[in-house]
Amino acid sequence: MTAPLTPPPPPHDDSPHQVWQAPPPAGAPVGGLYEQDGPGMKTEVREAVVIAIAVALGGVLFGLLWWWLAPHVPLVGDEVDKSWVVYLKDTEGEQAAGVDGTFTLLGLAFGLVSAVVVFLFRRRGGVPLVVALGLGALLGSVLAWRFGVWLGPESDVIAHAKAVGKGVTFSAPLKLGAKGALLAWPLAAVLVHLGLTALFGPRDPEAPYPHGPAPKDSYGAPPA
Repeated sequence: MTAPLTPPPPPHDDSPHQVWQAPPPAGAPVGGLYEQDGPGMKTEVREAVVIAIAVALGGVLFGLLWWWLAPHVPLVGDEVDKSWVVYLKDTEGEQAAGVDGTFTLLGLAFGLVSAVVVFLFRRRGGVPLVVALGLGALLGSVLAWRFGVWLGPESDVIAHAKAVGKGVTFSAPLKLGAKGALLAWPLAAVLVHLGLTALFGPRDPEAPYPHGPAPKDSYGAPPA
């Protein structure tokens, strides 16, 4: 008699050391631990709204500091032919540029501080968080600008000149000449936050390999 051509069935190994595992279903814990994917989208959106409002309200302090630290532009009023005219006392002064520069430097400082605070509040970052940070900083810059102008000297320079008298020096209204300075805070905040997230943010854990023995040859050794 000749040996059959069909190979023998694979040996059944009921040894307790032989463990076969089926692939885990979707959403099941891997390696006994659930994946840390962070909060859901609704939670991220809620946190983003809170952060945007909190950052925007920081514009009140920003505007107060701008009004306090910005240099004053001196003006002088004069009456010519029964009409009042106002002109700069120092035509070569750089106070107006100093007002814009003060706003820009404060915006960069507020961008740094707000980015660090937001990163410490939620280290995982995320697109909603970054968008909220940039939008809140932009709204805060606009609020700081308008609040500083409101705190500053009277905007009606003719009425102010009449009130103080002819030839008396008074301060010009607080004015932001370079509107691009409004972007200093949001740009600094977003860039610093992205840098902190890239350097110190949490890393996604690597997927663990499934436990179990390496697959064996189904046919085993050839028959004698």
